[in-house]
Amino acid sequence: MAQRFFLNRSELNGKKVLITAGPTYEQIDPVRFIGNYSTGKMGVAIAEEMQNRGAEVTLVLGPSSVKVNTGIKLVPVKTAEDMFTACEKIFPGCDIAVMSAAVADYTPVNNALEKIKKTGHELTLQLTKTKDILKTLGEQKTGKQVLVGFALETNNETAYALQKLQTKNADMIVLNSLQDAGAGFGHDTNKITIFDKDGTTFPFDMKSKKNVAIDIVNTIIQQFYAKN
Repeated sequence: MAQRFFLNRSELNGKKVLITAGPTYEQIDPVRFIGNYSTGKMGVAIAEEMQNRGAEVTLVLGPSSVKVNTGIKLVPVKTAEDMFTACEKIFPGCDIAVMSAAVADYTPVNNALEKIKKTGHELTLQLTKTKDILKTLGEQKTGKQVLVGFALETNNETAYALQKLQTKNADMIVLNSLQDAGAGFGHDTNKITIFDKDGTTFPFDMKSKKNVAIDIVNTIIQQFYAKN
């Protein structure tokens, strides 16, 4: 509570922020999909913290049961294509974008119009890559915009996070590892390390996702706005 009391609630007044959160569901047939275990809790916490600092927040949220604060503009989506389309539309008018959603890397080539029947021992699905939202926004980003990506890794975490930071033209990457107990999908806690494009590393201890959101927003403000 003391930490919240001393935070400046107007640091991001006038800033427009785009957040993505939650999973995407890639339809196989009317009753089946390819998805992941993301709940959207981390992204929603970031959206709420941005709102607490005075920002005008738009949250592009995949399928999730997490409640969202009044005042945050909610754009519900289902598929990776839906999320891509929403982000491309919203991003040009934003000052900050935080891509915390767990977007599917692949989607079925064909979406069966009727339930696929169990007719044999095997079912082969042909998959195709989804559009890379972070990379696309990185290519469109102006010098006045801040783009933050997320990396959820299971091995060689730092190397993959730094590679993502460079190849996607992001300003920051937030790394969380599934090697850390209590971090990642489904938990109310998380443990992150933030890397910025200047080579600075910001490690943090395990915390509630609400407090992790405070750390992320603090770091964005300190690195990109406190200097101005």
